[in-house]
Parts: sequence; structure tokens; C-alpha cells
Amino acid sequence: MSTKSRIARALAVLAGASLAMTACGGGTENPQAAQESSTLTYWSMWKEGEPQQKVIAGAIADFEKETGATVKVQWQGRSNVQKLVPALNTNNVPDIVDGPYAKLAPVIGDTGQALPLTDAYAAEVDGKKVSELIPAKYVEVSNIKDADGKPWMLPYSLSSDGIWYDAAKHPGLETAPPASWDDFIKVLDTFKAEGKVPLAADGDIAGYNSMWFTTALVRTDGTGAFAKVAADKSGAAWDAPSVLAAAKKVEQIAQGDYLVKGYNASKWPAQQQVWANGGAELLLNGSWIPTETSTYAAGGFKFSSFPFPPVSGQPKTVRADFVGWAIPKKAESPKLAQKLATFMLGKKYQDAYGTDAKVLPIRTDAATAPEIASVKKALDRADGVYLQNDGVTAPGYVEKILWPINDELFLGKIKAEEFVAKMKAAQIGYWKDNS
Repeated sequence: MSTKSRIARALAVLAGASLAMTACGGGTENPQAAQESSTLTYWSMWKEGEPQQKVIAGAIADFEKETGATVKVQWQGRSNVQKLVPALNTNNVPDIVDGPYAKLAPVIGDTGQALPLTDAYAAEVDGKKVSELIPAKYVEVSNIKDADGKPWMLPYSLSSDGIWYDAAKHPGLETAPPASWDDFIKVLDTFKAEGKVPLAADGDIAGYNSMWFTTALVRTDGTGAFAKVAADKSGAAWDAPSVLAAAKKVEQIAQGDYLVKGYNASKWPAQQQVWANGGAELLLNGSWIPTETSTYAAGGFKFSSFPFPPVSGQPKTVRADFVGWAIPKKAESPKLAQKLATFMLGKKYQDAYGTDAKVLPIRTDAATAPEIASVKKALDRADGVYLQNDGVTAPGYVEKILWPINDELFLGKIKAEEFVAKMKAAQIGYWKDNS
């Protein structure tokens, strides 16, 4: 074991001892507080004025009116989960917190500090059990169950991705999207032959760049394919032919003269603005793109998208990243918190997420804005879903290993074989230091 690993384990033991002493001093976990008050605290990832915040604020107002409870909400913004980390070692925790799965999982879900939401999933909303309102394929892949198989997170919205285009300009892509990678390349080559720029990409956003590789691999080997590669401490998984094939697809895009010239030195959001203004035909990006680009889209622009090209014989899978609620085990009003969470899954509020906030509601029966209808259609038709980065949440792996090396590939600095070799070597070192 490396010196770094021994130090990390020692610190973990000390942290565990500190937490135990805190519990003995009166800060015991209180999953079903016997004497709950009618007041609860809520730390939200949204800031005042954001569309999602307005929907939640409206739901909270209705909840208070209907139940007589008081909800003390703090609109903390994206740092709310970060602030939760030190709070979990104290008695000053919120009764309910929301955030993306990728942030909540390593902090509260994977650490066993979240309350099982059995009661919430068994509750009824609009005449149906909550467990029936959330598609099973979402629960199965989202890793939102604890060691005992009980869900610790209640998702309320999700994001996805696709290859975006102007359907008013390219109606044929709506009726007959590319059915394979080769078909996709033919579309790009046709655009080039017509003197058009096929693709735009904000090259300084590593998370966007890495979508090309991880999606290509998942499309080939199925959900969990990249997660398995990333978890291989020997690095041997990087020798698989399908891994190199996925990397070669990225190389083909990066070195095929398909992207806007200068993308590799661009600054977000310049490239997505170029795309929305008609300077490029396609853009691989998230379901938030219509909201982010609508103010500068060309006149008559009709937002639509198609999924990343599938591989013949493989299940049709689509990315789905969840935002939801979790309740710390130390919450003082856990029952009231679960009641609030289920209340906010009412169709009235889910519809508002779709039409007002223009995000994807978790309920399949909720309304959605026309701009994201194509993404919802892809999700509804998908055989299964996969998480961002295929669910890899190992601390620092994505940010320090995948993103910088993948950037070299996507920005045209290295070829597929070198990318695979560098990833393999870096991964071996990562697990040596983190085992």
C-alpha cells in the first residue's frame, strides 16, 4: 500500500471515530423522529429566480397551505451539496436536500448517511404509488438504492443528451435520423459536400468532449461498459477491441474536418452560439441546449435532436441523469420531509417542470415543452438508460484522468491508440494510489 493510501486510511479512521463520538454526544441518527415538529429545513441547489426554483417555491407554498407546516428553504445554488459535507458530521443538517445524483451519491448515498425513502415510494400521489410514477428502468440504473436495496433518492427531473439540429432546416433528420455510425458519417460528409460545417463543439468543456467516447463505448457494449473499464485496477480492460473502436470514432470526428475551425481553442458558449445561428448543422449536447441557446437562435429555428447513432444488435439506450431529493439520517423531521418530497411529485408541479422550466420531468405522463419533445421521445422509446460518465463516481477519476486525456484525443492532439495507452497507464496509477 502506498504512503498516500496509508495516510488516507488513517484519516478515514479518525473521521469515523469523530463521527462516532458526535453520535454518542447526542447527535444520534433519527430516521423516524418520534416527536417531529411541523417545521423542516430544505437546502436547494437552485437559486432564486431560476425556472426550477420558481416551480419548487410554488409547490412549497401549496404544501404549507395544505398541511400547516413551515418549510425553511435556503436557495443555496450549486454549492449546496458541498456545504452538506461538513454538516453531516454535526447535528446541523437539513431535513431534505436536492441535487444531481453524481453529487449526492458520493456524499450521502454511497456513504450510508441517507435515510431509506421506503415510505415515500409507498405513498400515493394523484391516485398512484410513487413507485409506479417513476419508470423502473430509471430506478434500476440510477444506483439510488442502499446496501439493503432500499432507495435513498427520489428523483424529480432528469437531463439527457442528443445530437441537436434545426428541424425547420433539416426536416429529413426528423423522419429518418441516422440509424448507424456509418449513416451518421454519411450525413456529415453530405454537409461538407454542400459547403456546410457539419458540427460545432465548445472544445473547452471537457465534459462535453468526453461524451463522444463514453457514449460510443456504451452504444457498442451496453450500459455499464465504461464503468467496467474504469473499475479495472489492472488496466487490462483498455485492451478490448471495442474500446479502441470507440476511441477511433472520436478520432474520426476530431481529424475528419467536420468541426468548426478553431473549436479546439474556443471558449464556451461561442460554439453553441455559432450552431444556433446556423454556422454549423449539428451539436452533440444536453437537453438544456434549447434553454441556453433560444435567445440567440436564428429566426424560425425549430429545436430537435436524435440520439447518438446506435449499434446494430444492441439495446437502444439513452443517457439519463437525475436530479432528486435525499434526506439525511440525522434529519429532525424525516417523515415531514418525505411527505414534502412526494407532494412535489404531483402532476401540477411535474407539468410545470416540463412546460415552464423546460426540463424533463421524471413522470412520463407529465407535459413537456416542444423544444425538448424529441429528447422525451427518445427516453420513452429507450430499452434502457445509462448515467453521465456511465455512472463512474470514483473521486477524481473523471476530472483528473478521463477528461484531460480525452481532451487530447478530441482536440486532435493524439490518435486513438495513444489515447488508449495513456488512459491505461493513468488508470493503473490512479488505482494504485486509491486502493
